[in-house]
Amino acid sequence: MFSEKIQDAMNDQIQRELESAYIYLSMAAYLDASNLPGFAQWMKAQAQEEQSHAFKFYDFVYDRGGKVVFQAIPQPPVEFESPRAVFEKALAHEQKITGHINDLYALAVAEKDYASQVLLQWFVKEQVEEERSAGDVVDILKRIGDAGHALIMLDKQLGQRQP
Repeated sequence: MFSEKIQDAMNDQIQRELESAYIYLSMAAYLDASNLPGFAQWMKAQAQEEQSHAFKFYDFVYDRGGKVVFQAIPQPPVEFESPRAVFEKALAHEQKITGHINDLYALAVAEKDYASQVLLQWFVKEQVEEERSAGDVVDILKRIGDAGHALIMLDKQLGQRQP
């Protein structure tokens, strides 16, 4: 049974996933303006991935006979201190999303909603990948800094990411 509590929580998560996409697009805009097109491409791909996550929840809610209700998305930050600060904020954001996914999974367990648990297991695994991916870039930026040839090389590498 698809409870109203889970439906509402999934609608909240749809909003979070779309907000994540918006945040990553704002980060991409900052990075493009900083003449780091590879970093910006990484963030654009991340934004597309977050939109696809929102659609996974959207489709699931309707598959279960529920109703999607869209919520407002706040304006994301537009200025950042450095590429490293961008990725540190991205990592912190992914850690926050992981907490929400875990809470949603706990709710599905409490509601004995096994179908939702199956969907959410995919998201639990996905969040491990999301945190690792942003964390890897943070680690590299800590080693190389925010300027110089190594930054340009990393920019080229990150630009190869596809959605």
